[in-house]
Amino acid sequence: MRRRSPAPLSERRFHRWLARTLRGGPGSLLPLGDDAAALRVPPGAVAVLSTDSLVEGTHFLPGSPPELVGRAAVAVNLSDLAAKGAAPAGVLLALLLPPETPVDWAQRLIRGAAAEAKRAGTTIVGGDTKPSSRRAIVGTVVGWADPRHLVPRRAARPGDRIVVTGTVGRGGAAYDRLQRRRGVPRPSDLARLLSVEPRLAEGRWLATRAHAMMDTSDGLAESAHLLAEASGVALELDAARIPWDPGLGRPRPTDPAWLATACFGGDYELFAAVPPRAGRIPGRIATEIGRVRAGRGVTIRIGGVPRRLGRGGWQPFAAAGLSAGPRQRARVARP
Repeated sequence: MRRRSPAPLSERRFHRWLARTLRGGPGSLLPLGDDAAALRVPPGAVAVLSTDSLVEGTHFLPGSPPELVGRAAVAVNLSDLAAKGAAPAGVLLALLLPPETPVDWAQRLIRGAAAEAKRAGTTIVGGDTKPSSRRAIVGTVVGWADPRHLVPRRAARPGDRIVVTGTVGRGGAAYDRLQRRRGVPRPSDLARLLSVEPRLAEGRWLATRAHAMMDTSDGLAESAHLLAEASGVALELDAARIPWDPGLGRPRPTDPAWLATACFGGDYELFAAVPPRAGRIPGRIATEIGRVRAGRGVTIRIGGVPRRLGRGGWQPFAAAGLSAGPRQRARVARP
């Protein structure tokens, strides 16, 4: 029996499918498919917006399950909201797809994106579709936040505690596992690479206490440098207290290759400076891994000896996609 070719993507038919499949949330004032989306702002809140994109070959590989690509496209944006302590109110998705893309691929991506939005308590309220030579998904999120607790990157102060949610190096461990495979990647490895857990609840808790906060999409070392530079302070991390991801194996922070993997990026955890007066930080929220000091730069204490921690992490404009990996590698100076 001759196998049928996948149905090609048609913008009008796809939009009709979207209208039948998705429903705007209770805060949406216009139906899905209108020229724009409209959301009612709760009293006393401010809008927090973020946009991020996933490009095939750079952020996900051909053959990645489209449901997981859709979930990740929403989750990476939600992570930015989490870093400001915001609650999501709506998601917009723009799909840039080659004309030969099967309609089933696009539909599965939307279902994954809608499921991730629903899990975060929100919905897809709009978007766009355009032809492109390469698959790319651009997500935009809108959220509401208390204007008294919009946590910037630039307000860390000497004496603050440095904390991180989840584990450090999950993204690098997933990438390293993928690189060690030969031939066609396993679906489980592709899934690990696209696994993003936006820390929305932790972000809301930390936003009422932290002086500065950001997410670790670019890795621990790069995030530490960005926060230190924005705040005009020095950070001192403690390797023994960092919750390294189990996928990295035995911690070896003095090994350049191991540290480059650990700081690869793609963790999407929260990295915050919290004053001592905030009191005890529950383990379910975050782990204390260092201190803010007066000065400049980032050091990491290894075996009781402080060493300078270089920059490193995911550098999308310096690498030719996932196959090349990060060009800028985090390193520690000799004691």
